[in-house]
Amino acid sequence: MIRVLIADDHHLVRKGIVELLKMADDIRVIGEAEDGLETVELAGRLCPDVLIMDIGMPRMSGIQAAEKIKSLRLPTRIVILSMYADEVLVRLALKNGVYGYLLKRSVTEELLLAIRSAYNGEIFLCHAVSESLAVDVNNGEPMDETESAHERLTPREREVLQFICEGYTNAATASMLEISEKTVEKHRANCMKKLYVNDMASLIRKAIRLRLVLFDE
Repeated sequence: MIRVLIADDHHLVRKGIVELLKMADDIRVIGEAEDGLETVELAGRLCPDVLIMDIGMPRMSGIQAAEKIKSLRLPTRIVILSMYADEVLVRLALKNGVYGYLLKRSVTEELLLAIRSAYNGEIFLCHAVSESLAVDVNNGEPMDETESAHERLTPREREVLQFICEGYTNAATASMLEISEKTVEKHRANCMKKLYVNDMASLIRKAIRLRLVLFDE
């Protein structure tokens, strides 16, 4: 039996996926999460075989959550659901250990295949994404601006940046990430320096443009 955790900030989307998975006698849903931080917490506690995760969630994007789960060395294999057919995001997902990448419009046809493939340790990309991306993520091609920005910022800086762009105060960010306000301020200053901006409005605009933070469309 494949134990599955579902993470999406939209209740109706989660319920739709649950109903779809009920048709499979080899899959069991063991939990649901509605934002990135909750996803990481539940993944650590439940250790699902496969995590079905939206790429654009509050408090931590799917890319950030995948990176965190990878760093925790959890056995969970991740399948990303996305509105974006952006090859850069696909490469970033694969670099962070993701086993599947599906566009939300193709979920009905391909989700069961993606879950089973991930469970068996195989990469599954939807037809809208170039299969060549799965062959060699680090193929020597120059990084574009988005990938370069992801490389320059640390995982914690990107987490703080997500909260900044969602409008959280330093105090609220510090509380949720269990760090001090001074540490939040330091990470914010580092983000501004590394992204070559001088004010908060420019920081938020650039973070969104470079897909350092992701929101549902």
